[in-house]
Amino acid sequence: MDNLAPIVLFVYNRLWHTRQTIEALQKNELADKSELFIYSDAPNSKAIEFDVEMVRKYIKSIDGFKKVTIIKRENNFGLAKNITDGVSDIVKRYKKVIVLEDDLVTSRYFLKFMNNALEFYENEKKVWHVSGWNYPVDKDGLDDVFLWRFMNCWGWATWVDRWNYFEKDIEKTIKEFKKEDIKRFNLDNSEDFFKQVILNKEKKIDTWAVFWYVSIFKKDGLCLNPLESFVENIGHDGSGVHCLKNEDYRVGLSQKDIINLRVKIEENSLALEKIKFFFKSKKRTFFTRVINKLFRTLTGKNIIK
Repeated sequence: MDNLAPIVLFVYNRLWHTRQTIEALQKNELADKSELFIYSDAPNSKAIEFDVEMVRKYIKSIDGFKKVTIIKRENNFGLAKNITDGVSDIVKRYKKVIVLEDDLVTSRYFLKFMNNALEFYENEKKVWHVSGWNYPVDKDGLDDVFLWRFMNCWGWATWVDRWNYFEKDIEKTIKEFKKEDIKRFNLDNSEDFFKQVILNKEKKIDTWAVFWYVSIFKKDGLCLNPLESFVENIGHDGSGVHCLKNEDYRVGLSQKDIINLRVKIEENSLALEKIKFFFKSKKRTFFTRVINKLFRTLTGKNIIK
């Protein structure tokens, strides 16, 4: 396969997670033919200077790729700015990009899937984004891949002509989105993604991914998902910037070498309903845990099973 997309990896202060990410990536079929760019953010406090330095020492020893380039930030950018700035720089130069963070373990076929998808859908302008991860949903009735409106950022890829539309304008987004837009954005209110926009406005969080979704959504773009994940997020152990400890998103890694990428260029309504059901079930599970905890306090037994 010629003209492979560069891989951009964002790291910070988690040495163990970074090692897992790199070691899995090194085992990928196309690793030795791929360029790897590693963006290392500077510490935001003296308390983590040592951890950041340990990560920087480790990444200097990395091999197994066509070329490794390390970009060390001199000042702390923060996760959102580090990613958007890094992606913008590399995708402008190479016209396409594959993006990872330091807590994403990949299947050995991750790079093959991402590069094949980038090549296959390059000229299909309705497709804006390729995801490497999928929700742990029932697979009956679904093909190898599907298209839908939502953007997953746990191992993803895009093209320069799509990324050029990325915009993080909080006030504009809030002003433009009507009630029906928000409902559709929230997958018919099965989850509250728009709340992230509000939390950014309130400066309670500083994120980028929801605004990439906004950018795609406003252009009525579609995102390609594999049915079986080529990525597993190991950051839900409480160590991530915006990730709490959570087992709800655990998935196995796909070992499928050959994927049929051809699908109808429209949102897959069955896949959408399955993922909406996942979100609703997750809410019910949380509600069940809360009720049971209260009831156990009083009786020592579970009221809901």
